[in-house]
Amino acid sequence: MRIAIAGASGLIGSSLQAALRKDGHQIQLLVRRPASNLDEITWDPATRSIDLAPLEGVDAIINLAGAGVGDKRWTLAYRETILRSRVDATETIAGAVSALRPQVFISASAIGWYGETGSHAVTEKDRCGDDFLATVCCKWESAANLAGDVRTVKIRTGLVLDRNGGALGRMIPLFKAGIGGRLGSGQQWWSWITLRDQIGAIKHLLGSGFSGPINLVAPNPATNSEVTAALARALHRPALLPVPAFALKIALGGFSTEVLGSKKVLPEALLADGYHFQDEHIATAIAAMLAED
Repeated sequence: MRIAIAGASGLIGSSLQAALRKDGHQIQLLVRRPASNLDEITWDPATRSIDLAPLEGVDAIINLAGAGVGDKRWTLAYRETILRSRVDATETIAGAVSALRPQVFISASAIGWYGETGSHAVTEKDRCGDDFLATVCCKWESAANLAGDVRTVKIRTGLVLDRNGGALGRMIPLFKAGIGGRLGSGQQWWSWITLRDQIGAIKHLLGSGFSGPINLVAPNPATNSEVTAALARALHRPALLPVPAFALKIALGGFSTEVLGSKKVLPEALLADGYHFQDEHIATAIAAMLAED
């Protein structure tokens, strides 16, 4: 397949393009700087500009673009950046999809769609939440509808675990130093997926025929205490220093609601579509990820 990817420089995008190239697919990258080789296409979501000519005949378009929600404090200005970076990018790409009519359009979303769920498990059948990130995800997914009747998959991604990046990558050095522990009460549910299953699920969805929203999370959510305990065991270190909720609120501002909040999300649609997970349980997933240490 010839596949175009926006947002290919992040944790998921960089691994995805490498995996797809390894499988023999031809990859084109949408970049926000002047293109430096034939595989790159310059675009600007802020001005809704994208050159369609190099994309003629493309088989799939994958949109992973969006400002990081944990990169900066959630000032009013950065909240707007989080929203606009997703909606503007998705509207621009969805418009291109409508014109180009590839076989499939895969557009990023997140389990933030559901808002706070506590200990109640949710699936794709559940409604959108009402907090900030839920509102962002609702508008984000609505923007993807501009693709029209092209098969569109909205991937609601959970906490992506990888030893070299994301939340787990930040936690590993702390635990190695013996200063890791649960965050807040530790009873909040984290709906996670390993990076290799995230990539595996996207590759599966390229050819499965599925359309609509789909949760990219492992089938067994874990509490924060279970995640930190599994990490401590894998690294043979104690997890004795819990971080109190008030300290996280001071350090992280608005983003602390995502760290301390609880989202128990299940991959009902992904399992029904026939995807087989490589990592189903948090303890074995983290142990396998850190086995070479």
